[in-house]
Amino acid sequence: QVQLVESGGGSVQGGGSLTLSCDASGLTYSRNCMGWFRQAPGKEREGVAVIYSGDGNTLYEDSVKGRFTISQDKAKNTVSLHMNTLTPEDTAMYYCAAGGRLLSNKGLSCTLTQETFGVWGQGTRVTVSS
Repeated sequence: QVQLVESGGGSVQGGGSLTLSCDASGLTYSRNCMGWFRQAPGKEREGVAVIYSGDGNTLYEDSVKGRFTISQDKAKNTVSLHMNTLTPEDTAMYYCAAGGRLLSNKGLSCTLTQETFGVWGQGTRVTVSS
């Protein structure tokens, strides 16, 4: 059974940094979109960042551009989310997910659309205090 296990969450003061890690045990690593999503209290889950495991192309949600970096380590079968300059608005449960690319007039690409991700982890909580 494919499992995604997140780690690295915790509490941090505003302006601080955290790195989340996703262990993709058993996942066929060569052709997946690996994404990070988050759900803040009382809000819908939203996509944060995604990386295509085939070529390393990345996509970010606007509010995290320049602050968050998604990366992969194929040897360790992990995907990480490096988060800098955190603000209280980044407080949420963060989820790792695996999915496929969508075909558009620009070709195949990963998106931050939840419906394209079929495998999810249990989440890791991030709390940012002001």
